Amino acid sequence: MWALQTKEDFQKLAWSLLNPLKPFYSAGGARVALAGEGACYEEKIMEMEAFARPLWALAPLWKGGAEGEDFAQTYRRGLAAGCDESNPEYWGDPGENPQLFVEMASIACAILLVPEKVWQPLTQAQKERLAAWLNTINQHPIPECNWLFFLVLVNLALRAVEMPYSAEKASAALDKIDSYYVGDGWYTDGPATQKPQKDYYVPWAMQYYGVLYSVFAAQLDPVRATRFRERALLFGKQFCYWFDENGAALPFGRSLSYRFAQSAFYSACIFAGIQPLPLGQMKGIVVRNIQWWMEKEIFSPDGILTVGYCYAQMYMAERYNAPGSPYWAMKAFILLALPDTDAFWRTPAAPLLALAPLKKLPCADMLMQRLPDGQVNGYPAGVNELYGHGVFPAKYAKFVYNTRLGFSVPRSGISICETAPDSMLAFEIDDHIFVRRVSRRCTVRENSLVSVWSPFAGIEVETTITLTAQGHRRQHLVKSKFACKAYDCGFAIPWFESGFEKGTAEREAFARTHQYACHVRGSGTPVVLGVDPNTSLYFKNTVLPAILYDIRPGETAFETEICSFCKA
Repeated sequence: MWALQTKEDFQKLAWSLLNPLKPFYSAGGARVALAGEGACYEEKIMEMEAFARPLWALAPLWKGGAEGEDFAQTYRRGLAAGCDESNPEYWGDPGENPQLFVEMASIACAILLVPEKVWQPLTQAQKERLAAWLNTINQHPIPECNWLFFLVLVNLALRAVEMPYSAEKASAALDKIDSYYVGDGWYTDGPATQKPQKDYYVPWAMQYYGVLYSVFAAQLDPVRATRFRERALLFGKQFCYWFDENGAALPFGRSLSYRFAQSAFYSACIFAGIQPLPLGQMKGIVVRNIQWWMEKEIFSPDGILTVGYCYAQMYMAERYNAPGSPYWAMKAFILLALPDTDAFWRTPAAPLLALAPLKKLPCADMLMQRLPDGQVNGYPAGVNELYGHGVFPAKYAKFVYNTRLGFSVPRSGISICETAPDSMLAFEIDDHIFVRRVSRRCTVRENSLVSVWSPFAGIEVETTITLTAQGHRRQHLVKSKFACKAYDCGFAIPWFESGFEKGTAEREAFARTHQYACHVRGSGTPVVLGVDPNTSLYFKNTVLPAILYDIRPGETAFETEICSFCKA
């Protein structure tokens, strides 16, 4: 396990993640060509993304006094080449390739943090070309979501180096961002009517950039800077409920290939001197989260971060995941910008607060549960986009998400084994599987959630989830126009591991290993499903205990209890 106490410890880890990239930089330095999967943008944009995202760690390293001059020289050459239309490594017109707007953010923050490394050494002509390329973000429509912060940061950077910028565009973007705020530190990632879900784009995007803005624009815009800091204080007191004492963060939502970006919000707070929690507890969250990740199979044989979660896994990927995308995780290293004398480096990593076993997060549409054996369950209301960038029902609409057992994504919707519908009520109709995709109506109470949803035309379900001492109970009222079957599924349990056994008894299905167990009880037929490999984000092979119910035309009511146990 990586020791992460001193500044040197964090620097060593950062360099261990960055150095494997060196052989893949282009001759001109403007691109990083990593082998792997494709994305919804062309190859040169993927290579630019892989160039830009390491800056999230490199700029703080340089700011904090680390050397890395070889990287600095590469990035100066790359910044000069990438924005030069006459250069074969030109990144392209951002108006034609909007993904480039995303990658502008890391360049802008590098300019704001360490202009002496990435800006001042450039020639005047190179500065003008780079500034003009960045300024294109003011000349095109920007999607109404966290992308608006890219425009804000770019304009801050251009202003800081006395290049043409648009104060009007930045102000309008900030006003729009304010309209996404829902309270208690939580945002939606765009208009709530279109993107109602609250996921990691709150901590590692909306809150993260707001905290950076509060630092970079403290004198320029003190009113907004103060507002962002106040919101970070509110959010940080709630977001800690998403973390397990073992370092895992709740696996939930999209873009999970960004992995230890999960704790980047607390890194940003530490960098900015904001303390929603005591410094040692924030350090503990960051340290344990990064250590948890470093113990997983998240690297290729040549040391490159892969697309996936606990291992390289494409079923869970979004269409915008390219080989360099996971380096968004480097945002967690913003704290490396702190000086050697900062109290953070002397402060021990402290355990989590004594958090309540049950916490309602009303502005997140979620209940959080901490079980006696350390597991953390998140119960979302199924409030999310109906269709997104890839398997959104699995990422947002399960009944529960667990820090020790993860969740599964479908390989297809053709059979129950390929769908792997853990923590879902899965209807089998004509050899196809249908699950909750989104809640039509939902209510989050102090100890329960109620949602109304439809998996298929002609079927409506009202589900009430009530939390219990070791899990939860589901009460379903199904109104169907036809007969079918439905599997009420528990958590996916790792197969082929020490102590594995599975079985059924009257009214109960179970699967367990020496470390994990899940029991599912109900009035239907107990079954243990062998689902397809590589569907779980945590384990490569799993089984799924479930209760199979016969659904009759008309109304069918039934109740299922889910209990999980963990020694890890």
